[in-house]
Amino acid sequence: MRLLRLASCIALGLGLAAGGARAETFDTSAGPVEVTRIVSGLDTPWAVAFLPGGNMLITERDGKLLHLDAAGQRIEVDGVPAVRASGQGGLLDVVAANDFARSREIFLTYSEPAEGGAHTAVAVARLSEDAARLENLRVIFRMTPTVSGGRHFGSRVVERADGTLFVTLGERGQDTRAQDVTTHLGKVVRINRDGSIPSDNPDFGPGAAPGLWSIGHRNPQGAALDAEGRLWTVAHGARGGDEINRPEAGRNYGWPVITFGRAYSGLPIGEGTHKEGMEQPVTYWDPSIAPSGMAILSGRMFPGWEGDIFVGSLKDDYVSRLDREGDRVTSEEGLFRGAFARIRDVREGPDGALWFLSEGDGALYRVTPAD
Repeated sequence: MRLLRLASCIALGLGLAAGGARAETFDTSAGPVEVTRIVSGLDTPWAVAFLPGGNMLITERDGKLLHLDAAGQRIEVDGVPAVRASGQGGLLDVVAANDFARSREIFLTYSEPAEGGAHTAVAVARLSEDAARLENLRVIFRMTPTVSGGRHFGSRVVERADGTLFVTLGERGQDTRAQDVTTHLGKVVRINRDGSIPSDNPDFGPGAAPGLWSIGHRNPQGAALDAEGRLWTVAHGARGGDEINRPEAGRNYGWPVITFGRAYSGLPIGEGTHKEGMEQPVTYWDPSIAPSGMAILSGRMFPGWEGDIFVGSLKDDYVSRLDREGDRVTSEEGLFRGAFARIRDVREGPDGALWFLSEGDGALYRVTPAD
């Protein structure tokens, strides 16, 4: 365990004074909001998870897992699995189990080194009572096959109310294999917390890779559940074609056969934008915004944004608010354009506040209504 210097204060909706914290006010469709820098000095942060009592965990892509408590102390947690921190790979998502208050279990996704390259893996472990180390770490999922290179690992993990896990997986730059059901490349999988496969998963036929939920995804780096418990994802396109989907069991989301994007060379990809048997995105961006983390707000702190989707942009440095009506997105609002660099993760806090990680700033921010 290493004790680290906390460069700013922590105020996780507990009414703590944010003395010295950097704050700015922005006009939004929900009225003026205040964006407060809560933590700074982070090195390529990727994900944040909230724990009981105002504590939280933050992953840094080079393989560090940080625990931050409400008193302002930050420590590096020991026992994190080895990662291949290369290209887009490294230590990626972190999520506290729904029953964390009892089990103290967390889930991690990361690029696990292996002969011939790396693959996306999911591990579960118990956070020690003093938050200094991970205990009883088990790898419960490994993408197959292992692929060389450093592109398109995904990866987010989301726990449903029934305890099963959705995991989003990129196609590792091997686009046509997103259609190959014998691999995990470019898929969403659903697994149990012990890594076994739920009996009610869809059947993709003989030889299908275990755990498949949906196929035909490019590089989904954001995932969230709505109030009805349904999964939503956001994925990187190529040159255009970033898309929001609501992956359903057994469905094919088209990549690279259909897409609203083009190759980086400017040439067309696949067969167009529509094909029978393949799903259309709920919405898409063209040109690309390079989307990453995603949250769907409950409306507890922002009633006017209840059910709306929030997505971080790595390319255009803003948070996209997508006005959602049922299964449709009706409009977009660009929040904080250009004020914060490379928005990597977006989450709803325990009290309903909006939080985001700025990879470019190396900082964590909290968004609340302005007084």
